[in-house]
Amino acid sequence: MKRIFVTALLLVATLGLGGCGYNTMQAGDQQIKAAWAEVVNQYQRRADLVPNLVNTVKGFAQQEKDVLLGVTEARSKVGSIQATPELVNDAAALKKFSAAQGELSSALSRLLVVTENYPQLKSDANFRELQAQLEGTENRITVARNRYIKAVQEYNTAVVQFPGNITAMIFGFKEKAQFTVENEKEISAAPKVDFAAPPAAAPVGSPPNEYSVPATK
Repeated sequence: MKRIFVTALLLVATLGLGGCGYNTMQAGDQQIKAAWAEVVNQYQRRADLVPNLVNTVKGFAQQEKDVLLGVTEARSKVGSIQATPELVNDAAALKKFSAAQGELSSALSRLLVVTENYPQLKSDANFRELQAQLEGTENRITVARNRYIKAVQEYNTAVVQFPGNITAMIFGFKEKAQFTVENEKEISAAPKVDFAAPPAAAPVGSPPNEYSVPATK
C-alpha cells in the first residue's frame, strides 16, 4: 500500500513539474548550451583563419604594418577570453566576449579594405580562397548567433512568465545573458576609403577608422 502511495505521489509530482514549466526550462537550458557551443565553434573557425590571412597579406603588403598588427592584436584578445558554457550566465563576461569579437570583425574589415589597393594580392588564389572562407564563416557566425539569441529568448520567457517564474524560483533557474548589440554596428562597420583626401590624423592610442590613399593618375 505504501509503495503504491509513493508511486502515485511521484507520478503527481512528475506531472506537476511538467505542467509548471520545469521540463521546458531544462530543455531550454540544454538548447542554449548546444547553441552556445556552435557560436564558439564558428568564432574559433574564424580565429583559425586569421594567421594564414595575415601572412598572405603580409607577403604582398608588408607596409600595412598597423593594419596587420591590429588584426593580430584583436585575435590575441579574443583568444585570451575563455568562452566556457558558464559564460552565458555572466552578462558582463558575455559583453566582454562580444566586444572582443566585434573588435576582431572591425580589424578584419579594415584589412580587407586595404587589400583593395593591391591588385596582385586580390588575384592571388590563396588569398581569394581565404577570403571566401572568411566570408562563409561570417555567415555561419550570424546564423549561430541568431539561433543562440532565439534559444535564450525562449528560455528567459519561460523563466519570467507565470507560473514558470515560481518554478524557476524554487529550482534556481535564472535568466541567461544575451548578446549585446550596443555599439556593435559601429564596431563592425567597415571603414570608409577616400582615394583623394590626405590621410587624417588619428587620435593617440586609437586605431584609424578611415584609410586614405593617394589618387591614381
